[in-house]
Amino acid sequence: MFERLREDISSVFHRDPAARNTFEVLTNYPGLHALLFYRFAHSLWVRGFKWLARTISTLARWFTGIEIHPGAVIGRRFFIDHGMGVVIGETTVIGDDVTLYQGVTLGGTSWNKGKRHPTLGNGVVVGAGAKILGPFEVGDRAKVGSNSVVTKAVPADATVVGIPGRVIIKRDTNDSDEAKRRDMERRMGFDAYGVSEEMPDPVARAMRSLLDHMHVVDDRIETMCKALQRVDKEYRNGAMPPIDEEDFDCVRDENREV
Repeated sequence: MFERLREDISSVFHRDPAARNTFEVLTNYPGLHALLFYRFAHSLWVRGFKWLARTISTLARWFTGIEIHPGAVIGRRFFIDHGMGVVIGETTVIGDDVTLYQGVTLGGTSWNKGKRHPTLGNGVVVGAGAKILGPFEVGDRAKVGSNSVVTKAVPADATVVGIPGRVIIKRDTNDSDEAKRRDMERRMGFDAYGVSEEMPDPVARAMRSLLDHMHVVDDRIETMCKALQRVDKEYRNGAMPPIDEEDFDCVRDENREV
């Protein structure tokens, strides 16, 4: 029991840089409180004290804003950050080292008895407001983006975003292509603020696709100019006019406001 408690407290320190000391974690982290209530309620549930287990679960919801059905199966080092509005259904199975943020629902889509809720593998991270609905598996180390709605199985190490949830496939780009794109983004003042390939923004992805197309066009024009110089020695390949960064200040500001 005390070993599990030490692990649960340690998981808070590993995943929340705001945690300062053990006393603060024990007294001010509703995710930890809800987990402790769940551990007790689950032990009663498996021993057949169903009503008492549900009552403790209800009290935990009142105190923490987090609803965990005592019939759920939760692994070690489970962490709920902030936690308000988290709902975990009866037949949910959660592996080790899983992290949930506020507003997450691990729910069902059927009124039939039996397995109705998802199974989360080890190391899964579920972003704020995401809904995972149905009796399917989310593979080890998968990531579910904020506010996504996932209704089908997710492979291991995948990242899922959107409504309905879709697996994001990273594009294969070499270092030189990526460096060219970054340089052009810098010169144009384009800033995909707070956006990564794992959590894409549609506008940012569209802009990057345009930049990739511009790189290809530039390379072809450069090749044509060199060919013309070989054919006609008098051909003069003038320098391209520089890009004025001030012309794109509005683009930079709009992206940062978003």
